[in-house]
Amino acid sequence: MFACLHGSGNLTALAFEFSPMVERTAPGTVTLDASGLDRLFGLPQDVAAAIARRASEVQVKAGIALAANPDAAICAARGFPGISVIPYGDEAKFLGSLPLSLLAPSMELQETLERWGIRYFQDLAALPPLGIAERLGREGLQLRELARGEAERKLVPLEDPLRFEDEVELEYPVDLLEPLAFLLSRLLNGLATCLATRALATDELRLRLKLENRATHERTLRLPVPSLDTKAFLKLWQLDLSANPPASPVVHVWMGANPVKPQAAQSGLFVPVTPEPVKLELTLARIKAIVGAARVGCPELLDTHRPGAFRMAILGTGNATPKSAACSRTRLALRIFRPPRAARVALTSGKPGFITADGIRGKVVDLAGPWRTSGDWWTTDPWSSDEWDIALSDGALYRLCSNPRGWFVEGSYD
Repeated sequence: MFACLHGSGNLTALAFEFSPMVERTAPGTVTLDASGLDRLFGLPQDVAAAIARRASEVQVKAGIALAANPDAAICAARGFPGISVIPYGDEAKFLGSLPLSLLAPSMELQETLERWGIRYFQDLAALPPLGIAERLGREGLQLRELARGEAERKLVPLEDPLRFEDEVELEYPVDLLEPLAFLLSRLLNGLATCLATRALATDELRLRLKLENRATHERTLRLPVPSLDTKAFLKLWQLDLSANPPASPVVHVWMGANPVKPQAAQSGLFVPVTPEPVKLELTLARIKAIVGAARVGCPELLDTHRPGAFRMAILGTGNATPKSAACSRTRLALRIFRPPRAARVALTSGKPGFITADGIRGKVVDLAGPWRTSGDWWTTDPWSSDEWDIALSDGALYRLCSNPRGWFVEGSYD
């Protein structure tokens, strides 16, 4: 038994709700294999009524027809409004009143049939097959079979897009991480099995938790490379939920995976072994749980003149600083003190003359500066500083800074 839906709306999604074997026959026409639906709904009339009820619920307007072969159902759905159920063996009688233009014959064949006075299914169905074969050829025979409702063929199935997701509806709310981790492990193992059977992996996992207070808690886990390591996934989820716990007990858990092809890599014999990307990601997640996510990553300089301004970017996303071209002359290297060392400075004629700091003490014998910089005056965190390069009596070279907080030794020159 086959069912055809002809109309407007999301016909494909509606058809997939009743059968995994769905054919997108033409724009506005979808055909599905309805075999076995009688065990759920009963007689063909009941099957058609169930499809019609669901179409009304999802706001799909369509004519519905059931028949023993797909082409008879298609013709009935296109030609008759509402619900049509064609009894087996009565296809020719049922379809007889439909116009032949519904079968979309070629222009030449349609003109020939009109000259013969054949305009309806019943007219063509009454002609002998031998005479049609002699005068109209193969196309004429095919049209006669369609007009009699006797054409037999298989559906060309439309594959349902791959969706790797799973969910669990809880009988009782869960407010502890340990029982929630048990459910996450179950979902992860199921998704990993589905991916592995199709030779796929995942580089992103999505988690959606429905909470008892009707709110939704959503988290996304992005992996550096595709993987199927469920133990690492579970630990990453535990660390993430520990750092970002839901605000209320959980009543529903949904998880989805992004399917991608596995990454194949071959290491060289003389190349040092690097840590596995997923295990490295797990190590970084553990470090973030201890020191905070804002303190883990790759340091990236900010586009500002503010001394020492930087931020921690996610590993692999920071912009690498280009190496400057080699220079023949010797350059000094400034080793920055973190944090800068507080200093006491004695001024001579408005310039540093003697300094004392942690591990630093001496008379200033030579200096250059000051270099005055300021910025962010339009914000709530402005800054300004005067910088000096100084040489002490012991031969050491330092960078000295003066700002509203006092004097500081920022670093030493090699």
